[in-house]
Parts: sequence; structure tokens; C-alpha cells
Amino acid sequence: MKKGYLYLSDGSYYEGNLYGEEKIKYGELVFNTSMTGYQEILTDPSYAKQIVILTYPFIGNYGINDIYSESQNIFASGLVVKNLENTPSNFMSKNSLEEFANYKNLTILSDIDTRALTIKIRDKGVMNSIISPKKLEENELKELFSKPLNIESSMTEVGVKEIIEIKGNKETIGVLDLGVKNNIIENLKKRDVNIKIFPYGTVAEDILAHKIDGLLVSNGPGDPKYATKAIECVKKLFGKLPIFGICMGNQVISLAAGGDTYKMKFGHRGGNHGVIDYKNNRSFITSQNHGYAVDEKSLENSGFEVAFRNLNDDTVEGIRHKDYPIFSVQFHPEACPGPRDTEYLFDEFLKLVRGE
Repeated sequence: MKKGYLYLSDGSYYEGNLYGEEKIKYGELVFNTSMTGYQEILTDPSYAKQIVILTYPFIGNYGINDIYSESQNIFASGLVVKNLENTPSNFMSKNSLEEFANYKNLTILSDIDTRALTIKIRDKGVMNSIISPKKLEENELKELFSKPLNIESSMTEVGVKEIIEIKGNKETIGVLDLGVKNNIIENLKKRDVNIKIFPYGTVAEDILAHKIDGLLVSNGPGDPKYATKAIECVKKLFGKLPIFGICMGNQVISLAAGGDTYKMKFGHRGGNHGVIDYKNNRSFITSQNHGYAVDEKSLENSGFEVAFRNLNDDTVEGIRHKDYPIFSVQFHPEACPGPRDTEYLFDEFLKLVRGE
């Protein structure tokens, strides 16, 4: 086994075993508490430029299958686990996580006390980190940590580059792609709508020219305040068609309304986050992956009200406009990984599209 090292920007480091690409990887260190779903996490564009700690101790035990990928690529900068299992037991498995890492140029560091590392992140907050196949000197670390992660360009790098249409037999739903997950598209396809996926940077006039019946603003990586083109686009579409936002889409809609967002200490990433839906007066367990949140006070006089709230820390989990057919959620109703309890929100959106 090849030795590998995890260096944190606070000066601490950890030694483990390295698998996959033997290359220095640099990214923001975050943790996810999901027990399953490592393939979906690695292929989720929202994890671009992040090194992911998985708190569940056994990773890789059910292997890899193409149908679980949320995109064609791995976007996470690296993966940190306690135990990497390379003899999967699953009749659907096509290959192991290590083979997947070698094929997709992913770097994995195993034999790390991930729960102790997670406690550190909870105490100190997320921080930049480096996975390296060799020990690094102090001057090398200083130089590497001095480089910016350039998260402001993240959403421009992960989405489609031209308009893509997926034929259906019902309404036409536009998707503003900030880094959309495959399962969001699958949920729309399951409802037999015609889908038009627009690249980041598409202006409102061009979207309206395609005569769509509603717009879904997707998830994506990075700081939502850098998604200036998407914010301007969505702002111009208020009142002109129904809009549904997911994850970064929730933040973009809030910013378009004149609201504000802030970076959380360590974010919400996992499949067990409780939220309350005020409209239906019901609570749900949700899948989440975000490091930023909407400032509730900033929504005053915006026309929006809080529609969903986190049951753990009271943060805003979704908003709804009081007059326009617009709502958005911070969590992932399409799940994958995680519970699908809130998949009904796709149907709620389509009801708005149909004027119900």
C-alpha cells in the first residue's frame, strides 16, 4: 500500500493509505454523514473543488454501478475514508471503488479516523486541505495553501455548454444548469415533461424565447454570490413564469429578490436532516449538501416568506413568494443519496406550471 498524507490549513496533518491517482489534490475539506451514496456524492457537481470526508466507517462495500452516477465525471477533489473495501458484495456491482478511482483519476486516502476529523471540522469550521502522495515541507505547504481555489468559476465549469433538449409529451420545463444532478433530470423525465437545459450565462430573454412553461434553477458548486449571471437572469423572470429552485437555486432566487446569503461554519451534508414544511404542516427527513444559507432577515420586504425550516438549527430551508408562482428549497427533493420523502415537490411545481 502507498502512504498518503492529509494536510489541513490549521497546520495539522494525518497519515493514511493512498489509492487511485497519486497526485497532490487541493480543496475545501467538508464532511458528509450519509451511510450510503458514495458514488452519487463523488459525481455530484456541487462537490467541485472539495475534499470529502465520509463519516460512515466502511466505504466501497457495495461497489460501483453506472446507474448511480449523478454525472459523467468525478467532481470532488478527493475522498477521505476510514476503511476502503475493495471486495464489494452486490450483484449489481460492475467494479470496485478503487478501480473507479483509478479510471476516473480520483485520489482516496483511507485508514483515517474520519469521525475525529469531523469533530475538528465541527469545532473549527471547514478549511482548505491537501491530499499528497508524499510528505510536504513547510515551504511547499505554504505555497500550495496560498493558491486560491477559484470557487467563483465553479458553476461555469460543471454544467452544459449548449442548450440540450430531452423530449417529453407534456409541458416544457427549462432547467438553468448551475451543476444539475442527473436525478433532478430523471425526476422531470419521469413526469413526461419536455426538458430544455440551459447553460450558465443564458440570459432571461433567450430563455423566454424558447417558450418554456416553467423554470427549474438547479444545484451547483461554490459561493452563490458569484453566480451573478444566474441571479440577474432569474430576477428578470420574476412574475413571467413559474420558478422552482433547488439548493443553489434557492440561494440564487433569494439573492435575485434582494436577499443575502452567508457561509455556514460546516454546512449540511448528509441524508438525515429534518425540515418542516409550513404549508402542509409536516416534517420530513431530507438529503442535503450545501455550505451556504439564506439570511432570513434579508428577505423582509422581498415578497418572499420562509416555507421550510431546518429542525436542527432553524436555518432557512426554503422560501415561497406571496404572489408569484415561485418557491425553492435548500435541500434535495430528488435525494440520491438519501430519503425521497420530499419528491412530491416536483409535482407541486408542475401544479404551479399548470395553474392549479
